[in-house]
Amino acid sequence: MSIKTIAFPDSELRNRVIARIPAHQRANVDLVVYSDADKSAKLSRDDVDVVVLPYLNSGPTIELLDELPNLGLVITQTTGYDPVAHLPERGIQVATASGVHTGGTAELALTLTLASLRGIDDAVRAQGARIWNHKRNRSLQDRRVMIIGVGEIGSAIADRFAPFEVDLTRVATTAREDARGKIHSVDELPTLLPHTEVVVLITPLTEATNKLVDKDFLARLPDNALIVNVARGKVVDTDALVAELSTGRLHAALDVMDPEPLPENHPLWGSPNTLITPHEGGDTSAFEPRVVQVLAEQVRRLNDGEQPLNLVSTE
Repeated sequence: MSIKTIAFPDSELRNRVIARIPAHQRANVDLVVYSDADKSAKLSRDDVDVVVLPYLNSGPTIELLDELPNLGLVITQTTGYDPVAHLPERGIQVATASGVHTGGTAELALTLTLASLRGIDDAVRAQGARIWNHKRNRSLQDRRVMIIGVGEIGSAIADRFAPFEVDLTRVATTAREDARGKIHSVDELPTLLPHTEVVVLITPLTEATNKLVDKDFLARLPDNALIVNVARGKVVDTDALVAELSTGRLHAALDVMDPEPLPENHPLWGSPNTLITPHEGGDTSAFEPRVVQVLAEQVRRLNDGEQPLNLVSTE
């Protein structure tokens, strides 16, 4: 891939990347800025080979990609790439920022699980009302936990759950063994779910996982089971989840949901046993230095004619 121009969404990110790499490792490429808020450069039709998407609200930029005839590579600042999953079919490569959100997302998965099981959300509400409400809550210790998704983040979540003495089950598309032990297939879910108390979702959003957690999935879970979603909102059938939550039978701790942002009048807001955070799993203080490091390495590789990191496979 012959690269001349790499377009960044803002000057601050561009400058931080430049500060991480020596001049000779970026001498062959032009690093420009395309944000409307920064007039130092514009995203033009004929001089952009690579576009770095914004971390948040990338939709408007993605809509402009069709206007770039020389575009050969799109780089995300996220691990997920579903908004641009169609590009490789058009001959445009996609490279992710795999790894930059691993620690933060794993932390939040554990945090949401603990907060829900230990009733921290109820305690915060009671504190605001100045009510001393002592009660016995469930511990994460001894819980039967299922993690659906065994990629980098799924493995990091498993690492963080390990010290809590949980009975851990891992599920992926296909059954196999790894260094941690057995991985079950999604085809086994009907027999696994009735024995699961906590389900943590960290699977990518694909055609196969779209609404994976549907009415049948939820019905198979035992009473008081907890759904923790740090994957993508569309992995869960929201209407089916609301219906179950409204009965008080299940619990949910959600960092992602469908739709997003969650409308003010959406029934999830008022569902019992529900804890919501606004899709911030990977957006921590640890994110920026890691994404700058990844982008700096991408620039170096492109400058030297090497293959970028984390290319999405077309297979």
